[in-house]
Parts: sequence; structure tokens; C-alpha cells
Amino acid sequence: MFDLVGKRSLSAGEVDYVDAARAENTLRAYRSDWEEWATWCADEGLAPLPANPAAISRFLVFLAEHGVKVTTMSRRLSALRLAHKVAGVPDPTTDARVTTVWEGIRRTHGAPVDQAAPLMPPELHHVVDACPVEKRWRSAERAPEPDLAGHRDRALLLVGFVAALRRSELAALTVDQIGDHPNGAVVALPRSKTNQHGDDTELVVLPRAGDPRHCAVRALTRWLELAGITDGPVFRRVSKANAAGTSGLNPGSVNQLVQRAIARAGIDATPYSAHSLRAGFVTYAHLRGASDRAIAHQTRHRSLAALGGYVRVNEAWVDNAATQLGF
Repeated sequence: MFDLVGKRSLSAGEVDYVDAARAENTLRAYRSDWEEWATWCADEGLAPLPANPAAISRFLVFLAEHGVKVTTMSRRLSALRLAHKVAGVPDPTTDARVTTVWEGIRRTHGAPVDQAAPLMPPELHHVVDACPVEKRWRSAERAPEPDLAGHRDRALLLVGFVAALRRSELAALTVDQIGDHPNGAVVALPRSKTNQHGDDTELVVLPRAGDPRHCAVRALTRWLELAGITDGPVFRRVSKANAAGTSGLNPGSVNQLVQRAIARAGIDATPYSAHSLRAGFVTYAHLRGASDRAIAHQTRHRSLAALGGYVRVNEAWVDNAATQLGF
């Protein structure tokens, strides 16, 4: 990670463990944040490390004036804070000048966090049904084959929804994490956003569905059988020749696959992302009468209050006098 701070003061072993202290997605974002900070400092003739509080204050104002979201600015402050901490120099982000300017920016430019639209039945079923199951070739000499990409997408959508997985968890899922169960399957997650140190393996369940067309267990089993996958990453790239690769997808690819599948069903994919599967599970389960505690059992939310953000839009329509005006 700390090509962004400089590794001169750290041993090779220390560098490895510093890198391991944060998720790869976080490290990637921090590298980008540091590069932007260092570039701005170079343009201003300032030293990026150790940074002067006045410089950071000016940097925040610069970002705000250029329309950078408050959430993005918050992450950049975190990157600067960590960089100084690892370098063993005072943290300038705690200076009163910085904290006061930052509070003013938050009050002036703060906005609700953008949330992906929930993808849930019946739209989810339409998206799954639109995934191709057979691949036909232009050459009459090659017989039709099961469409591996289509079967992968079906499994990805259904597993992502029923297991309420994050896109990083879908990308990292391996065959040995999936265990058989009389009621379906159990997925063991050694690490997650809420269990970054792997203190306890988190378990989510994949129950068999009554409708085999929309059964996550059936779709997953079919994909693994057709792709010949017996170990390693579950979700993989599929070549134009209809062959599964050996390496797993990255989280960005998972996002793209979900959006493409939604568009394939004739639905505007703009408000959706891979997170729409997890958001869809929470919203749909709530509408079906599941308690917050039961939902959190599957989503692994540590705070029940965090579930409220997923359901408040749909909840706003329930028992609301505005829907009874008769206009």
C-alpha cells in the first residue's frame, strides 16, 4: 500500500502487514486518494507528508468547490490520516482548523448516501428468465450448447439475492465455502466487511426454492456442473468460445454483469448495481413480514438500525393518507 507514503521506514514484513490491514478495495481507493493529494500538493508547491493543516484545509475547500461528494472527501481524509499514522508523524487532520472547515463542508454539502435500487421479485425473476440458457453458433457444423455465461449470470443473480451477498463476497466466493445441507446449501464466509479479521466464520443459507426456475441452489449447481468447476473461484469469466476461465471475477465485473443482465430483460439498468441484490433481499424480506432480526441473521448486519435505509422508500407508501386522496 504505502508506495503512497514511502516504504523507507518500514521493513518488508511490516509493509506486507500494513497492506493486509485494509481490504484490497479500500487500499485501491486510498492509493487513488493519495495520488490526487500528492498531485495537488505538487501544483501548490507543498509537501504531501508531513502535511500542514492549512494545506489540508485548502485541499478540502478545493474539493468542495469542484463538486466532490462529501463521502468521497471523507475517504480522502481517512487516507491522509492513515498515511501520517503509518509514517509516524502527527496527524494534521485533527487540527481545529481542519475539523472546523470539514464540519462546515458537511453541513453545507452533505446529502443522503446514494443507494442502489432494490432488485427483487417479480423484476428479479424477469431478469433471471432473460439470461440465455442455450448458445447457438453461426456455423451449422457446431451444435447448440448450454450458454455458460447465461447459466453463470442466473446463478450469480439468485445466489447474490438469496444469500444477500456483497459484490466483493460474490467475487471472492470459492467452491470450498459451499456446503451441502438437507434444506439446500450453506455458504461459509471467512471474512467480510463486518468481519475483516476473520474472528468468526459467518454463515448464510441457500434454501431450495419451490419454483425450480428461480432456485439459487439449482442454478448454482447447474453452473458448476456445466463449467466443470470443482474447486477454486465459483464465478468466473466465460470466453467467446463458451469456456469458463480459471480465475475469478473482480467486484467491478460482478457489477457490470448484474447491470447487463438487467438491461437484457428490457429494464433500465441505470439505478441498479450489484448491491441491488442485497438491497432487494432486505426490502423483499421486510415486505414479506420477516423481522429485522431474522433479516440481519442472513445479511449479517451488526446494527438492526442499518436495515432501515433499505426499506424506508417502500415503507413510505404503507398506510399513507396521500395514497387515499382519490385524485
